[in-house]
Amino acid sequence: MDIRILYEDNHLLVVVKPPNMPVQGDISGDMDLLTLLKADIKKRYNKPGNVFLGLVHRLDRPVGGVMVFARTSKAASRLSEQVRKHETEKIYLCVTQGCPKELKGRLSDHLLKDEKENVVKVVEPGTPGSKPAVLEYEVMAQRDGLSLVRVNLITGRSHQVRVQMSNNGTPLFGDTKYGYAGDRGHQLALWSHKLSIFHPTTKERMTFTSSPPDTYPWNLFSYISLS
Repeated sequence: MDIRILYEDNHLLVVVKPPNMPVQGDISGDMDLLTLLKADIKKRYNKPGNVFLGLVHRLDRPVGGVMVFARTSKAASRLSEQVRKHETEKIYLCVTQGCPKELKGRLSDHLLKDEKENVVKVVEPGTPGSKPAVLEYEVMAQRDGLSLVRVNLITGRSHQVRVQMSNNGTPLFGDTKYGYAGDRGHQLALWSHKLSIFHPTTKERMTFTSSPPDTYPWNLFSYISLS
């Protein structure tokens, strides 16, 4: 598969993750992004032995968009620290079923993941094993009972955007796991649109963007400027 590279140097590799590809190997046995990128680096640079490529953040399998990988262990450590300290900026786009009551807002919940079932639930604060989850959202447009929503992810919990938007009364288009009531079989409408980081060695602020594919339901909102 041809993976689009947005940026590459000796420390970073920034790509557009295709939807429905796991970030790393899982029980499905399907080709994963990390393995594919390592093989590509090995081939392009004729590298002997194993290739290092550090995974510093994740995207759910159905989600596409911007991802950054570290090409050295030092870069991986520094990028991971940025993620831990919430110094990165992660902007997602999603299409929701219906429209939030408030067109702009902040959602703060506590989430608990059932590892066995791979399902995340909103629970009461103080629930053992739960973690706080915070995001900010803004409705950009509405059409045909759907809304285009911009999400600023403050924390990075598993399935966070999907669970919190569903709990707010607007499940994501195609997300039958978390309440989408339409036809089954649609692609989940969630996209990693913008990622801002500090370069691990130069400390320069860098921003990378990727737009969703020109397919339904994204193309309902093709007239909207995403900048």
